[in-house]
Amino acid sequence: MAQHDSSSVTFERPLRIRAGFSLTFEVPYTTPMLFVVQPRERLELTGTRQRIIDQRPLEAAQGIHTYQDGHGNIVWRLLAQPGTLTIGHDLIAEITRNPDPVLPDLPKTLVEDLPSETIQYLLPSRYVDSDLVSAEAWDRFGYIQGGWAQVQAVCDFLYDTCVYGYGSNSTTTAKQALDSGRGVCRDFAHMGVAFCRALNIPARYVCGYMPDIDIVPDPVPMDFHAWFEAFIDGQWRTFDARHNKPRAGRILIGQGRDASDVAFSTTFGSARLTHMKVWADETDFANTLDIEPNPRIF
Repeated sequence: MAQHDSSSVTFERPLRIRAGFSLTFEVPYTTPMLFVVQPRERLELTGTRQRIIDQRPLEAAQGIHTYQDGHGNIVWRLLAQPGTLTIGHDLIAEITRNPDPVLPDLPKTLVEDLPSETIQYLLPSRYVDSDLVSAEAWDRFGYIQGGWAQVQAVCDFLYDTCVYGYGSNSTTTAKQALDSGRGVCRDFAHMGVAFCRALNIPARYVCGYMPDIDIVPDPVPMDFHAWFEAFIDGQWRTFDARHNKPRAGRILIGQGRDASDVAFSTTFGSARLTHMKVWADETDFANTLDIEPNPRIF
C-alpha cells in the first residue's frame, strides 16, 4: 500500500459554512436520550479538511455530557425531563472548497490486503443486509475492473433505477429499499453500502450537512443528509448515490456501520419529535454566531 506524507497535502482557499439545527420533542416522562449531531475536526491525506471555527449549543445546554463512540463520533448524552425539550447546535466550519474528488482509475484492494480496522465494514449490519444482495451485486457489477469503477457503477445503477421520495421508514433495510425502488438519502446510502460490502469493498454510512454550494438552491426544507464512503486504494472515498455527482460543502457529523450508529437522536423511552429546522449555507469570513441563521423550516 502506498505511503503518503501529510505535509505534502495542499488545499484550495477554504469555504466557510454556517450550519446547525434545532429539534423540539414532547417528552411524557423522564427519558435518556443520545444525539449524534456535532461535527469534529477532520484532516485527511486526500486533501479533505474540516475545521470548526466556532460553535455553541442552543437550548438544553445544561446536563449534556459528551463522549466519543467506537467510530470516533461525538455523542451527546442527556436525561430529558417531562415536558417540552428543545435542543440545537450552531457552528461555523471551514472546509475544503473543491467538490468531491473523482478518481476513476483507483484499483480494488484484495480482502487479504485490507487494514484490519476496515474488516467490520465488510460485514452485514442492522440496516445493511449485504448478504441478501450478494448474488445481485456480483451479477450486475462483478465483471467491472477497479475499485472506483465498481462503486461508481453501483451509484449509477441506484441513481438511474431508484426514485427519490418518501415511502420508507426508520426500520427499512437496504434490501427492502432496493426491492421497492424508492427511498430517501438514508436508503440510497444503505443500498450503496450493501452492494459495496457484497463486492468485498469496505463501506460505511455517513451523515452530515450538505449545503447548496455551486448549484441551484433546492426550495425543499433542509434536513440532515446521508451518503457513504468506500475504502479504495488505502483511503475512504466519498460517494453519494442520491445525487450521483460531485458536491462541495459537505460537513461530516458521523460515520458508522449504518444509520443505527449515527442516528441524530436515539431515545430510551417515548419522546416525540414535533419540530425540526436545519440550516447550512456559505458564509463570509467575517460572519459570527452572533448573526441569526436563516434556516429552512422542516
